Amino acid sequence: MVLLVLMFRDFGEWSFDEVARVGDPQANVDAILVETNGGATTSFGYEVFLLARGHAAERSGHPVATFYGAVRSEHAYGVNLRWVSSDTLAVEYLDAQHVNWLNGSLILDGRKINIVLKPGVTDPSAPPGGMLYNLQGRPRGAVEQIVEPERRERLSHQA
Repeated sequence: MVLLVLMFRDFGEWSFDEVARVGDPQANVDAILVETNGGATTSFGYEVFLLARGHAAERSGHPVATFYGAVRSEHAYGVNLRWVSSDTLAVEYLDAQHVNWLNGSLILDGRKINIVLKPGVTDPSAPPGGMLYNLQGRPRGAVEQIVEPERRERLSHQA
């Protein structure tokens, strides 16, 4: 399933929305998180890009990591980006159905930047549902989109 998403992501069928941007405080580099969504029968996908400050991620770009069905808590989809030092980006998440770590490091503007994946990290402050949905604001009276009940049960036993 993940391979299908990755193979057809450029056909314009999936959404491709920037949902987080975290600048390296000591360099001219942004870590960018894009959320993809193929519709009601698929989970959310997430792509992490490292780009020069101010540049936008593109569908044809080269992410350093991709996630399918990643969650930050029992109710919240997504991953968190955090600079742990000026040369290391941590990508934190509780669990994911599929992870592709495409580059453990990247040279950008002459600097080597390491990318570290950190599964098993719960974000209790993450709001329920997809990240874009929460950025756009919840419609009044909307039904919450939550992590599938079977997966939520499995995650609660891991804690």
